[in-house]
Amino acid sequence: MEGIVTKSTGSWYSVRTEKGTQYDCRIPGRFRMKGIKSTNPVAVGDKVSFNLEQDKKTGVIQEIHDRKNYIVRKSVNLSKQTHIIASNIDIAFLLVTIDNPPTSTGFIDRFLATAEAYSIPVILLFNKVDIYTEEDRLLNQELTAVYTEIGYQCIDVSATTGHNIELVKAIMKDKVSMFSGHSGVGKSTMINAVEEGLNLKTGEVSKQHKQGIHTTTFAEMFTLTFGGYIIDTPGIKGFGVVAFSKEEIGDYFPEIFKIKGGCKFNNCIHMNEPHCVVKDAVATDVIAISRYTSYLQLLDDEEQHYRVDIYN
Repeated sequence: MEGIVTKSTGSWYSVRTEKGTQYDCRIPGRFRMKGIKSTNPVAVGDKVSFNLEQDKKTGVIQEIHDRKNYIVRKSVNLSKQTHIIASNIDIAFLLVTIDNPPTSTGFIDRFLATAEAYSIPVILLFNKVDIYTEEDRLLNQELTAVYTEIGYQCIDVSATTGHNIELVKAIMKDKVSMFSGHSGVGKSTMINAVEEGLNLKTGEVSKQHKQGIHTTTFAEMFTLTFGGYIIDTPGIKGFGVVAFSKEEIGDYFPEIFKIKGGCKFNNCIHMNEPHCVVKDAVATDVIAISRYTSYLQLLDDEEQHYRVDIYN
């Protein structure tokens, strides 16, 4: 039998067949002996083949079909391993909040670079616009200008008032979408606004630390009544990228990749080399300093020592 993994709790996986039947499946030990450097060899969104066990209610996953893409993060305690957040994604929505809690440009850029590396289109959703101060509004405009210029679509939304929710639903129709972002940015509230019948649990944001209280504990895929699927993911404090060499990091920043051919040296990493068009672009504000700073941080993080990312 074949199906799609809709939920992963570590030891058991929910698999939905084309007919909509759900089965709880496990994986045989051999999956952990194939040299897969991942804490979860099977991820939400995976298409798998499985055999039913004698009870005809549970199954054993026999094969993971080839993934068209996936998005990963570093494992919390095992720095040499990765954790696949989700696979076979048509579009990823990164929820960004200016405040309550604040989303750093470093976090945004790490997510975008990882998505670029694995060929996942991203749309930035600036949530909670209904509670913006004037200062928040100005910062929102600045960030929107930066990311729109690069080529990323940015949408102002409010999960509580419904602002631009219909626009988001139109984009999601008949696609596999993923929502991601810090805890507290409103992922579950946003999904509830998109699909009212789900009633996902939501949390509050700590006023003292301006961080979200974690409510989603594992990734899960839900069916949308208007067509398509949504994957809800646990909130993440940081986003450590994996398997990036210094020479290729710039390829995942579209504005750097676009002009790097003008550098004097083919292996230019845009730091101290002479006649570097990227550094010139930063000096003349063609490339945003925040993006260049994120790029430099990733260079410094070649061996994954810059920041360890953990679930809330």
